[in-house]
Amino acid sequence: MAVLDGKVAIVTGSARGIGRATAEILSEHGAKVLINDLDGDLAQQTASEIGGETSVFAGDLTQPGVPDQLVQQVVDAWGQVDILVNNAGYTLDAPIHKMSDEWFQRMIDIHSIVPFRMCRAVAPHMREPAKREREEGREVFRKIVNVSSISGTMGNAGQANYSSGKSAVVGLTKTLAKEWGQFKINVNAVAFGYIDTRLTAAKDESNVMEIGGEKVQLGIPEQLRSMGAMLIPLGRPGTPEEAAGGVFFLCSPWSNYVHGQVLNITGGNFTGMTS
Repeated sequence: MAVLDGKVAIVTGSARGIGRATAEILSEHGAKVLINDLDGDLAQQTASEIGGETSVFAGDLTQPGVPDQLVQQVVDAWGQVDILVNNAGYTLDAPIHKMSDEWFQRMIDIHSIVPFRMCRAVAPHMREPAKREREEGREVFRKIVNVSSISGTMGNAGQANYSSGKSAVVGLTKTLAKEWGQFKINVNAVAFGYIDTRLTAAKDESNVMEIGGEKVQLGIPEQLRSMGAMLIPLGRPGTPEEAAGGVFFLCSPWSNYVHGQVLNITGGNFTGMTS
């Protein structure tokens, strides 16, 4: 019997990168997994390549009502929600004196408001079963993992918008942990450092994504990429699979007494101002 047999997981932004690696490891250990991405075709391809039972929801989670639709699809298909990983996100980098209101708001929308709406959407499907279990004298743990970044916990030049959104999700995590601990819903966050994904790949014309009909440039300058590895005691960026390992721990029974925490997955990189 796998450790997550009988569990149902939602992983937002899970068609590629860390999200996909997270979906894969949760599925590998027995969970049924909802794959979500803006790109429906890519989400379908990912779902077909992951072993185990999967479902697909393509949609823009920043639009009002869409998180509720995603959760309802999961409940209609599988009847429960046990794990929520709020992973969806991207970057729009610029120094603050050149940053537009729109770019700042976009990062707040995807990195702070979407996790809030997703947590609110799963609330009845996690809290109500927990109330019944409490009356029966049983403890059944459910899991929420919010994805932050050391940009949110330490700050990062050129990312005032991203850092603000990722910092806000830490406050959301700690508050929800205090509200929902009584229901045995573990609420934690991970703060990723330099993980090898398209967000940290070379900034060139091939590394773009489309959001709302607009092409968004991803990646970081090569000079910063080379400097980044020098700040990591382990000497290299992490892989998506290594990043997903920390998320899996927080979704597993071994983290049942880990609550309201931010797990740094950085290879030891703590350079900067810590909070």
